[in-house]
Amino acid sequence: MPGLPVRPQALASEDVVLLVTRAERLLSRRLRDVLDAHGRTPDEWRVLSILADGAGHPMTEISDLAFLPPGTLTKLVDHLVDENLVYRRIDPMDRRRIRAYITPRGRTTHERVTRDVRAVWDQLPIGYEESARLADLLRLLAGALEHPPG
Repeated sequence: MPGLPVRPQALASEDVVLLVTRAERLLSRRLRDVLDAHGRTPDEWRVLSILADGAGHPMTEISDLAFLPPGTLTKLVDHLVDENLVYRRIDPMDRRRIRAYITPRGRTTHERVTRDVRAVWDQLPIGYEESARLADLLRLLAGALEHPPG
């Protein structure tokens, strides 16, 4: 890979950090191009992706999963509500909490954008097995980082 020395031994942790950062930035750039074509932001797409399971999610959970501070998420969800992509309801199990849900229009928007995002991914020279292995490794890394030993 250009810019990083190739070593026959295992990669040093700083090399892994640089590789993950580089991949994330390059992928974000491609993702932004797709989202711009649909008039969406990465944060909007992330929130719609979280809500796409149809289960509805508490705002605190969405904030954590989307890496957005609560105030920023509230403004973003207000915007998505104004566009009829998302709606909010009081959580029936805990009336102190608000849950957000995707609307039919939001689902259509999410499906359209996601189809184009997948098309970009499919153009990359990485096969299904490599994608699955990469996803497994990234889940393992994220889990280790969320719950460090000790």
